[in-house]
Amino acid sequence: MTGKLFATAILKYCAGVVIIGLLLFLPGTFGFWQGWLLMGILFIPMFAAGIVMMVKNPALLEKRLNAREQENEQKQVLLLSAVMFIAAFIAAGLGYRFGFILPTPVSIIAAVLFLGFYALYAEVLRENTYLSRTVEVQENQKVIDTGLYGIVRHPMYMATVGLFLMMPLVLGSGIGFLIMLVYIPILAKRIRNEEQVLMEGLPGYREYMRKVRYRMIPFVY
Repeated sequence: MTGKLFATAILKYCAGVVIIGLLLFLPGTFGFWQGWLLMGILFIPMFAAGIVMMVKNPALLEKRLNAREQENEQKQVLLLSAVMFIAAFIAAGLGYRFGFILPTPVSIIAAVLFLGFYALYAEVLRENTYLSRTVEVQENQKVIDTGLYGIVRHPMYMATVGLFLMMPLVLGSGIGFLIMLVYIPILAKRIRNEEQVLMEGLPGYREYMRKVRYRMIPFVY
């Protein structure tokens, strides 16, 4: 662990808190309790996970903090995802301001499911230390085919779909949920490009694809 890594992690964490807070509470109000709920279940586990990675695997933390996409197709995916998030969070804040909010039990159930997907995401990080935020083949990378990777090829994306779809429901926003559904075709585009990169650059990945047939959901996709 270095002081520079710690400072970078804290800076990006605080920036995330501020940006998400502004997107939720400026269109809405500071009384938007579902917004505070999402902030809590999103950023408290994130802080804890960051501390664990900083102590146990600082290289993985650094990799995820400093990632830069090289593939043009993936840059498009990131841009579309950013627009989607901004639109969904603003819609949720406006929905609260003008009274278009789903029943409270929806937010509570979605928060529980969100934490479950968060735990799944953490398990994926534990299983695969090659995980990066970018599409790339890393030096000395090997195919991981055990644990969740023995069930689907992209368990991290399976977890993120669950996380992203639960976010607007935690916020009580039906419109936000519809907006977040756009993530599914965006992610499918990312996966197609990523698998092409891995087939070309990672030895054994073609065999792995034949062994594990499904990308994210067993017997479905």
